[in-house]
Amino acid sequence: MTSRQVRTGTARAGATAAALALLIAGCGNGDPGGSGDGKGGRVSVAALPLADSAALYIAQDRGLFKKEGIDVRIQPVQQSIQALPALSKGQVDVISGANYVTFLQAYEKGTLDARILAEGVRVTPHMMDVLVPKDSPIKNAADLKGKKVAVNILNNIQTLTLNAILEKQGAGRPSYRQIAFPQMAPALEKGQVDAVHVVEPFDSAIQDDLKARVLVDGGSAPVESLPISGYLTTAQYAKKHPDTAAAFRRAIAAASKIAARDPSAVREQLPKYTKVSAAQADSMALPSYPATTDPGELRRLTELMHEQGLLNKAVDPSTLLVK
Repeated sequence: MTSRQVRTGTARAGATAAALALLIAGCGNGDPGGSGDGKGGRVSVAALPLADSAALYIAQDRGLFKKEGIDVRIQPVQQSIQALPALSKGQVDVISGANYVTFLQAYEKGTLDARILAEGVRVTPHMMDVLVPKDSPIKNAADLKGKKVAVNILNNIQTLTLNAILEKQGAGRPSYRQIAFPQMAPALEKGQVDAVHVVEPFDSAIQDDLKARVLVDGGSAPVESLPISGYLTTAQYAKKHPDTAAAFRRAIAAASKIAARDPSAVREQLPKYTKVSAAQADSMALPSYPATTDPGELRRLTELMHEQGLLNKAVDPSTLLVK
C-alpha cells in the first residue's frame, strides 16, 4: 500500500464522524423516516464500506427503492458502532452491514431496542481471513497463540468467529488489538501487529498491496454460513413506519436475490463505494446474500455469543425480526 493510499484511508476514517454529523443535522427534526404508508418515505442509511452492503447499493443503483416508493439516503461510516448513537436517537433509520454482535449486546444491555429489518450476509470461505506478512515466522494457527492480531472491534464478530475456529483446531487464542480496517495494512506493514483478521474488500487489497499470506480461512468450520451482519433499525422506527420499513425490506430482498444469482452485480458495485479496484473486486471472495432471514441460523450466532461470554443468555432472534 502506498503512502498516498495510507493518507487517503486515514483521512476518510477521520472524515467519517463529520460526514455522519452532517447527515444527522440534515435530518433536523429527529424523525427522518417516511410517512408510514410506504409512499414517498425517506430512509437514512448508515453503511459500511464492506461487501456486506452490496445489496443496498444494488437496490439504489437499479431503482429498487424508487420502485417501492421510498427515497434512501446513504451515508458511509467506517464502523457500525459509530452510527449506533444516531440510530438509538432516531437520527438515522437503518445501519447497513451492521454486525449482529454489537447490536445484540446493546439490545441485551437495554441501550438499544434493536430490530432486524433484513439479513445482510453469511460467512463463506475466505470472505475474511487472518493474514500475516509474506516472510512471517508464523506458519499455522497454533503459532497465533499470544501473538498480536488486529481486529476491527474487540470482543466482536471477528474475535467470536476466530476463537471458535481456533478452538476447533485445538489452537490457543491470540492477543487482540483494535485497529480499524483501513489502518490494518499500515499496522501490518510496520510490524505493529503480527497478523490481521480482515474482511473483504480489505482482505484482497492487503493481499495484493502487501503480498500478505493467508494463515487462517475465517470462513471455515465451525462458522461457515453463520449470519454476521444485517440491516438494523429500532423497534420505535419499525412501529412508527411499518410500510416504509416493509418497502425497504422488499427492495433489499430483491437486491439480495440479484447478488446471489449474479455475483458480477456485486463485483460491479464494490469499486464504487469501497477502496478496492475493479481487478480486486473481480477476484475477491464474496459472502452469501440470503433474501430471507432465518431465525434458526441467527440462533447459531446467539448461542456462540453466549458460549464465549458475549451474551449473558442466548437471545431468541425471532423476537427481533421486523415482520
